[in-house]
Amino acid sequence: MSLAEAWADPARLRRYRERVLAERQVLRAAFADPVGHQRRVLSDLLEFNAGTEYGKRHGFARIRSLTDYRRAVPVQTYADLEPWIERAAGGEQNVLTADRPTVFFTSSGSTGAHKKIPVTPRFMRTTFFPFYYAAWAPLIEHFPDILDSPGAVLNLKHDPIAAPPTTASGRPHVGASQVDFGAAFGEPLSAEPGTGAPWATLAVPVAADQHAEKMYLRLRLAVESDVRCIIGINPAMVAAVPYQLNLWWPRIVKEVRDGTLGGLPHRTPNPARATELERLAHRHGTVRPSHIWPRMRALFCWTTGPASLYLPRLREEFGPDVAALPAPVAASEGPVGVALDRHACAGSLVVNAAVYEFADADRDLGPDTATLQPHELEADRDYHVVFSHVGGLYRYAVGDVVRVVDHRDGVPRLAYTGRANRSDHAGERLRDAQVIRALHSALHATGLELRNAACRATESPHRSAGYEFAVALRTPWSRDESDRFTALLDEALQRESADYRTARTRGRLSAPALLHLDSDAFLREWQARVESGVRPTQVKDRLFRQDPQQWARLTGQGPERRGTAAP
Repeated sequence: MSLAEAWADPARLRRYRERVLAERQVLRAAFADPVGHQRRVLSDLLEFNAGTEYGKRHGFARIRSLTDYRRAVPVQTYADLEPWIERAAGGEQNVLTADRPTVFFTSSGSTGAHKKIPVTPRFMRTTFFPFYYAAWAPLIEHFPDILDSPGAVLNLKHDPIAAPPTTASGRPHVGASQVDFGAAFGEPLSAEPGTGAPWATLAVPVAADQHAEKMYLRLRLAVESDVRCIIGINPAMVAAVPYQLNLWWPRIVKEVRDGTLGGLPHRTPNPARATELERLAHRHGTVRPSHIWPRMRALFCWTTGPASLYLPRLREEFGPDVAALPAPVAASEGPVGVALDRHACAGSLVVNAAVYEFADADRDLGPDTATLQPHELEADRDYHVVFSHVGGLYRYAVGDVVRVVDHRDGVPRLAYTGRANRSDHAGERLRDAQVIRALHSALHATGLELRNAACRATESPHRSAGYEFAVALRTPWSRDESDRFTALLDEALQRESADYRTARTRGRLSAPALLHLDSDAFLREWQARVESGVRPTQVKDRLFRQDPQQWARLTGQGPERRGTAAP
């Protein structure tokens, strides 16, 4: 049965809904004994992998408690585990796990290099799938009509690949969105909503790295369907949809009228729909998703970080009553939190998936960093995430920072706030979350709006280092508004970061400067990176932009220009 047939099969849809809601209930039930579940997860991963080379070296068989485990295994990053992972990727067995990895997920690190994340059957069965199904529960529960037809969901991250790259041992090395979980792990219900849509598998030849063309082809087909939900996970992909519709609009309308796809005959010409689309664009003077898909109901993507700056207004592009549901707090390496209701940003800790430890985000992580257990976390605090699971990642610092929003049902609810990387040029040690909160504070105080922002530290022979902020404006700001916003931003940064405040007070940092960009600047840059061959799922919002060439591409400035641009 094809995916299109599967998503049109009422019996299959019933089983899918039941599985999704059942896994959410299992997780909720686990909240009654989170400490017990954490203990059982630890015991299982130690017992299962005690005979591996890693397990023997670290004495897994002798460990009886989390305290023992902390003594035996240091906090570690991908770089620490990479030699072990490379051996497994080369075909050695029983290195990190007793299970042989079926695939290796890609994940872009802070350097842009592609990691190899081992993915084993045991990991998928005990850690990944329960969390993965539960993540869809709010969407399926509150917007059941998105499953009324295979073409009701535009899944932007679904990217099947016929000939995936492989590791030295021949195992696929791909993104999670490129894996057929049904075929690879015997989970036929695991196909995501939208994977049975008419555009899910393109019927025209297109090279694997022609990601922009693939996005065009899917949008061209989707404008003839009643799309009610968009799944993006990466919010930058969702933000790109209105931009891409306008970018490609004449080509889209022509192909709808002619019945072509990528210039090739595809289906019956549809001049009536083409005329309707032209009228919509003429009437409104632009192309918005809400015009094309008037029954749009929901967006499913990350809602925090830089996306929190633009997502409220972006929702209006898709419709005034469209909901934005938060995608899970997770990485290719494993899950952390999953929203079980319609909370705007937070997900409950997946206590039955992995062993979780946390550390104060304002401190640097090291092998011997003291960590906290989930019940020790405080609300409104930021923490590094460290997890261990049966798939071979032990006390793994994933590089993400989360904020504890509150505690519900006995477990913390977490929101992703950004990467753990710091911007540190004069001892200021700024994190993504601190800058995002400062931006929100300055915007709220002034009533101003922007569509995205980035910053970098600059230096000059005539002044101390300082931060330059590039902001894409929704509407023009006056000189007075810009000056007030910049001053308030500086004050908010000093409240957020004691290190930044010290650097400013002692003159090591000068006041921030502001550079105005047009409203589409970040979208153009995003599109250009996709057109260069980078997979859209990996082109994410980046707040700190220290690379001069990257900054020049975004701002149109050469490296010699500095200072505040006039409005």
